Amino acid sequence: MPRNKSIILLSIGHACVDVYQGAVAALVPFFIAEREYTYAAASGIVLAASLLSSVAQPLFGVLTDRWSMPWLLPVSTILGGVGIGLSGISGDYAVTLVFVAIAGIGVAAYHPESARLARIASRGSNSGMGWFSLGGNLGFAAAPIMVAVVVANGGLAFTPLLVLPALVGSVLCLPVLRALNKPVSGGSSASGRKGVDDKVSFLKLSLAVICRSVLFIGLSTFVSLHVEQRLGGGTATGTAALFVLYLGGAVGTVLGGKLADRWDRVTVVRWSYLVTVASTAGVVFIPGPVLYLFVAMTSAGLYIPFSLQVTLGQDYLPTRVGTASGITLGLTISIGGLATPVLGSIADATSLQTALIPLIAMPALAWLLFLSLPEPAVFGQADQPAPPAEPSLTPTDQA
Repeated sequence: MPRNKSIILLSIGHACVDVYQGAVAALVPFFIAEREYTYAAASGIVLAASLLSSVAQPLFGVLTDRWSMPWLLPVSTILGGVGIGLSGISGDYAVTLVFVAIAGIGVAAYHPESARLARIASRGSNSGMGWFSLGGNLGFAAAPIMVAVVVANGGLAFTPLLVLPALVGSVLCLPVLRALNKPVSGGSSASGRKGVDDKVSFLKLSLAVICRSVLFIGLSTFVSLHVEQRLGGGTATGTAALFVLYLGGAVGTVLGGKLADRWDRVTVVRWSYLVTVASTAGVVFIPGPVLYLFVAMTSAGLYIPFSLQVTLGQDYLPTRVGTASGITLGLTISIGGLATPVLGSIADATSLQTALIPLIAMPALAWLLFLSLPEPAVFGQADQPAPPAEPSLTPTDQA
């Protein structure tokens, strides 16, 4: 179980934010059906959410390394919800891009600071960060269902209803900010710990994160349409595949924390990416209902490294925890969107299946990068003074 109530609330808040990342891909089939977008135009929607998020995420990480900014949690949550909520109200493509980009900025602002606070609340444990990451995975998993319920029944004009999770998440984060008031009020205490940055290892980790992101965002954008074509089903068939892709991530995240408690994180991530090479090939080439099994395996394989890469990044850059979080947690999701227009163009020129073939190389490249990565010292060990036991929580805040 999570160490305390703050981790639980942070996990739920994470779900309320990441539902809007998942909503972008979930809206793509509806944009294609209702507005007759091409694959390339539809993938441009994903690009709009990813582009600004990819640029802004490290920037917010740098800012949170210098100043404590806990107010970003409720503000960014609302921003993400408003952006997605307004994305369907106008038939103008440019206006849609603007609103989706606003959502991307909201998501970018949320992750570095929330990951820093989760690190404080969990005292740097793999399991604690795993539970925090699990919330984001569940938000992704809920996105296609939420979008289908709202948009399939009322059309894109009903997207303003999608702002409701943001309202819930912004309220739930307030008790966390009060509980963690002492450590955050004095500045970025988590980012100011002693240690030596391993920039070379962090660069290799970041490149692996980019490979993972390209695969995940590519599948998130097109797996619904791919499964519909392979199985000959309707929108529900594709929505089910996207749900499996996101839900499998919840299993993978929890499993990753458990496996890392038994073996070191680098070893677990290496094997995970190696298995994902085979499962991704299955998604692209294997026909029939067994396709859902390969989607689930790929999802688990991509999410076992998810929270482990966050803590690895924080331990490779112990003096820049916010920056490390912004890159490893945020870019894991966002930067892959930069490749989706290329995949969309290939799909328009050839076929969707052909466009997905290059994705098989992504986990292979990530595996190669991890072969030379060391296991760093963990938070609270080596020359790092361990943080006091639950200094930020009052007795009433304990789980």
